[in-house]
Amino acid sequence: MAIPTTREQFKENCLRRLGKPVIEINVDDDQVEDRIDEALRYYWDYHFDGSEKLFYKHQITDQDRENKYITLPENIIGAVNIFDTGSSLGTNSIFNIRYQIALNDLYTLTSVSMTPYVMAMTHIQFLEQILVGRQPIRYNRHTNKLFIDADWERFETGNFVIVEAYEVVNPATFADVWADRWVQRYASCLIKQQWGSNLTKFSGMKLPGGITFNGEKIFNDATAERQQLEQEMIVSYSLPVTDMIG
Repeated sequence: MAIPTTREQFKENCLRRLGKPVIEINVDDDQVEDRIDEALRYYWDYHFDGSEKLFYKHQITDQDRENKYITLPENIIGAVNIFDTGSSLGTNSIFNIRYQIALNDLYTLTSVSMTPYVMAMTHIQFLEQILVGRQPIRYNRHTNKLFIDADWERFETGNFVIVEAYEVVNPATFADVWADRWVQRYASCLIKQQWGSNLTKFSGMKLPGGITFNGEKIFNDATAERQQLEQEMIVSYSLPVTDMIG
C-alpha cells in the first residue's frame, strides 16, 4: 500500500481500509471530507506531532492600539507568553541593569569567575518575577484575539511583539501528516461510523437474495473502535497538560 502524500490519496486509503472496491461504502463524498476534517482537528488538539511551538512576530498598528489586542493567524491554536515589554533585564536601553553591569565589568569577565554575575542576574530576575510578574495575556483560539493587559501607551506603532505560541501542522504544507498511522486509523473509523449511521436508516430492510442491512452493527463496532483510538491518543500520543492559553 502506497504511503499517501495528498488529501485525495489519504481519502482513498481510508476507503480501501473499509473494503473499497470489494464492498460499496455507502458514504457521500462530502461526508468523507467532513470526517477527515474532524480527524485532523482531533489530531491537532491532542497529538504531540499535531502542533509545534513558534515565536510569532507581530508589528503593532494604530488599529491594534485602539483595540488593545492583536489578531493572530487562524493556524495558531494557543498562546503561552509574550516577550517582556518592560523588563529591567531588557537590552534596549542604556539604563537597564544588564547593560550597566556589562559596561562596568566587561573588561574583567574574561579573567574572573562568571558565578557572581550569573547569581546576580538570577536574583534580579527572581525579584522582578515576584514583584512585577509576567505580562498578563488572554487568548481564545475561536476569536483569534490576543489581549495584552497592559498600558498600551507603551506599545508604539511600528514596534514588534513576539508571541510564544503553538500552531497546527498543516498537511497541505507538511505532507507527512497524511502518512501518520493514527490519523489513518482514526479517519477510517470515523468514516465507518458515518457509514453505519447511514445504514441504520434501512435497518431490517431485505435485499434480493435474503441479505439484510445491519448498519447498527457497523455503527457499534466503529463507536467502540473510536473510543479505543481516543484512549490510545491520550495515553500514548498526548503531552502532559501544561499552561497553554487557548
